[in-house]
Amino acid sequence: MSNAFVAGVDMVKFTKPGQQKSYREMASTAIQGAVKESGISPSLIEQAYGGYVYGDSTCAQHAVYDAFMTGIPVINVNNNCSSGSTALFLARQAVESGAVECALAFGFEEMQPGALGSHWDDRESPFDNFLKVLDDGNYPDAPLALRCFGAAGHHYMEKYGASPDLFAKVAVKTRSHATVNPFALFTNPLTIEEVLGAPALYMDYLTRLMCCPPTCGAGAAIICSEEFATRHDVSGSVEIIGQAMATDTAETWDDPIKLIGADMTRRAAASVYEQAGIGVDDIDVVELHDCFTTNEVITYEGLGLCGEGEATAFVDAGDNTYGGKFVVNPSGGLMSKGHPIGATGLAQCFELVNQLRGNAGQRQVPNAKIGLQHNLGLGGAAVVTMYRSI
Repeated sequence: MSNAFVAGVDMVKFTKPGQQKSYREMASTAIQGAVKESGISPSLIEQAYGGYVYGDSTCAQHAVYDAFMTGIPVINVNNNCSSGSTALFLARQAVESGAVECALAFGFEEMQPGALGSHWDDRESPFDNFLKVLDDGNYPDAPLALRCFGAAGHHYMEKYGASPDLFAKVAVKTRSHATVNPFALFTNPLTIEEVLGAPALYMDYLTRLMCCPPTCGAGAAIICSEEFATRHDVSGSVEIIGQAMATDTAETWDDPIKLIGADMTRRAAASVYEQAGIGVDDIDVVELHDCFTTNEVITYEGLGLCGEGEATAFVDAGDNTYGGKFVVNPSGGLMSKGHPIGATGLAQCFELVNQLRGNAGQRQVPNAKIGLQHNLGLGGAAVVTMYRSI
């Protein structure tokens, strides 16, 4: 099998709930943009995978139909916050297997204001085991995501002697990147004092400015084979040289850090490094799942960007930003760009493809050749993808 290539990408700027267009309009706009950038006819796309969480079945078809109607298979994908990257995973897999030569991956979401909640309280929750771990640890009650990532941050501080300043510094770094991203929702710079002084949402340390906002938006990517790209004169393509998805094991219940996917991330990343034959030190730019700054810190270690318990030194050395070892979330991440669940994985893909093409404007990472993407869904699925410029 040959590697798959990203032939075209696009996204719409994310918006606050209540200010968005319909998911059909947002998704079809991103799809049409990705198709246009790839330079191919929609008739050449053989399959489509659409990621979203909040919507009825066949929403993906409704979005595709507004862009083109060619009768191809359209698969609806729901994998919590990694739905967009799961759609990308399936499109890449279809191309690499030889089942198709060209596939569409896209994601979208219309979200409601406030913390995420369950819409299916009349049946057993897939998070019952998660709640048991938190209950056994006597962690205060809160909406699920806030409680999970809040507990993980508290556990990290206790285990490694870190302070809340660590999570505040990550928020400041991320916002500094967003100031030059026209796709970011929040672009005003922050100070550590502002982050720590914002209203606390969990325990006494996790403040509003350490949490990503619910948003609405869409993104899309055209995935094709190398032969297809050559035959149809596709330019500007970026190669996917490794991709893996990991789900939970029994070790997930060991502690709050593993509960939010640290072990899944570690296993998926190890698989990607082996597939690509490229080590972590060769990575130039990273887009990772910073739904809370606590998760960005924990993911540094899960991806191997620094050693276990070394995130404080890593951040203090500036190794997560321009001039350091890696540039993490040059887009501003979920914290600044927003997190419309189904669209997030495709927005990360959009950022990395543009970085590797040298098209990222003021946020361009100098000489970026290798990009790493991490997208996490509790419940669970961690998708890690490595890209290379060609």
